[in-house]
Amino acid sequence: MEVKLLENERIDDLQFEGLKIIQSTDGFCFGIDAVLLSNFCKVKKNSKLIDLGTGTGIIPILLAGKSNAKEIYAIEIQDEVADMAKRSVKLNDLEDRVKVINADLKDVTDIFEKYTFDVVTSNPPYMHSKGLINENDKKAISRHSIKCDVEDVIKAASDLLKPNGRFFMVNRPNRLVDMMYFGRKHNLEAKFVRFVHSRETKAPKLILVEYAKYAKAEAKIMDPLYIYDDENKYTKDIMEIYEKKSVEVK
Repeated sequence: MEVKLLENERIDDLQFEGLKIIQSTDGFCFGIDAVLLSNFCKVKKNSKLIDLGTGTGIIPILLAGKSNAKEIYAIEIQDEVADMAKRSVKLNDLEDRVKVINADLKDVTDIFEKYTFDVVTSNPPYMHSKGLINENDKKAISRHSIKCDVEDVIKAASDLLKPNGRFFMVNRPNRLVDMMYFGRKHNLEAKFVRFVHSRETKAPKLILVEYAKYAKAEAKIMDPLYIYDDENKYTKDIMEIYEKKSVEVK
């Protein structure tokens, strides 16, 4: 389906099932973290799913292609970015399954009934806001905790999830303590944790966490994930993730 592109916008091919996404040439574009999070998820058939702080909609669009989730919602606070996500959904003919809502994730319980979602995902801003930030607004909000912080995201996820519902988040390793502390504070227990390294010789640059609502305290540290090998090519694990066709579980 054809959609209107605004100035400084382009259409990128997601290299999966013909899916595409609209991105801004002067805004914050999705990275490998969103792809890794999408493939880290476990989604049962007919699930109700929501992505908090969706940006241009990369995660819900990929999950629509990799699962049989019945309802997928995406929350984005920035007007222009939410509009871009809506047009990407239309571009992929996913309007019957994916709904983008222009709202603050801190207000989700004013929009949705509590405890009604099976899966929540989020790729939140990584950096703390420290005074004046010399970037355009869209990039700054996407990179920095200007509009929300880790606890806001975790609380929203907990408020939305059913008992034993799953929350999948990607963040920086230096936020690990916050992620564990606020998760437990809001009844979300980390069940699986995976560190992502650019190379075997480097410290981790990302962390993937799967939480369960009202679960017992028992976290499993998964094998580390390395992005590049010694020849500066994607590792076998990364290639398998990019080629993964489904995140559906029974």
